[in-house]
Amino acid sequence: MPHVNVTIAGKSYRMACGPGEEDHLAALAKSFDDRVTEMRGTFGEIGDMRLHVMASLTLADELHEARRRIADLERGAAQGAAEQARLAGGVGVAAERIDRLARALSGQSVGPSGGKGEQGRE
Repeated sequence: MPHVNVTIAGKSYRMACGPGEEDHLAALAKSFDDRVTEMRGTFGEIGDMRLHVMASLTLADELHEARRRIADLERGAAQGAAEQARLAGGVGVAAERIDRLARALSGQSVGPSGGKGEQGRE
């Protein structure tokens, strides 16, 4: 199992990961370290553990919000698909009616104008 050395808040940690995940783990650790550094700049030296907890909660909140937005988008997509299916059904019904009307009109007997249709009437 591969290992990656990461640095968070000036401390190094040796972390195990799956094969091929080394760069991803390093990027996650850098992102977390950046968040801790941001928190330290905002709140000052309030202790590493507290900064880590605050950074973790901030990231958890962002994850929660992202999941909520994804769920909202998925619901919207499902509703859109249902509406599209409903509209497609309506178009199909309209197409059938138009087809029946076209057949009825083409099958009409010759009218009083001697077969000339509306154009022959004056």
